[in-house]
Amino acid sequence: MLDWSGTTVDHGSIAPVAAMQELFQRHGIALSTEDVRRPMGLLKRDHIRSILEMPHIRAQWIAIEGGEPGEAAVSSLFDEFGPLQMNVILGYSQLISGVAGAVSHWQSRGIRIGSSTGYTRPMLAPVLEQAAGQGYRPDASVCPDEVRSGRPAPWMLMKNAELLEVYPPRTCVKIGDTVVDIEEGRNAGMWTIGLTRTGNLVGLDQHQWNQLPEAGKKALLAQAEDVLRRAGADFVAEDLASCDPALSAIEERLSH
Repeated sequence: MLDWSGTTVDHGSIAPVAAMQELFQRHGIALSTEDVRRPMGLLKRDHIRSILEMPHIRAQWIAIEGGEPGEAAVSSLFDEFGPLQMNVILGYSQLISGVAGAVSHWQSRGIRIGSSTGYTRPMLAPVLEQAAGQGYRPDASVCPDEVRSGRPAPWMLMKNAELLEVYPPRTCVKIGDTVVDIEEGRNAGMWTIGLTRTGNLVGLDQHQWNQLPEAGKKALLAQAEDVLRRAGADFVAEDLASCDPALSAIEERLSH
């Protein structure tokens, strides 16, 4: 069960940050990267709500708009966000290096590949199409607008399991780059693998990552690993293509 942005596409999970910053900038509010990344992985409506609940953002909203940022504001921003995200998303949805080969290898072994996301179906559709053109085709995909609620609830993963006809949950693995990915997997009763280098917690595209000195890389990876392990990740890897040792360890444990 694979996440999308920061896990299979969009090294550094850049697209959601760029789109969210543009959305709030249109309303006179400058979001820091940290503001956007803290609730990353949620359904975008919930992501917007979480940002508006931050005290410093709430205060700016009240000063500019003259009232509390209630559900009407959340709905209005979410409606505005959809078209904006569609304009941004494809520019940042290149497949992460190694993903196509790793997934193809797993599928050749009979491993079924599901996916969950914070994107709604209209947002994910062009990403799915672009990913297929680059060689990545999951066997199933579920979006938060297709189930009762999004992450950290387990429903997207459980719907994937139903579509893929796989059970029990302990034979499934959720791989993602955010805390809510790990929470989602744990709530579904699945193994979890957290990704560091390619994801939200490091937050750098491939070029930015390549420019870092080795000491800087090690520090960022260690910080990301600590966050994911504290969230309950069973295993941590730098990227999807580095997950084979963790999958082998899971298979070994399941065999006993």
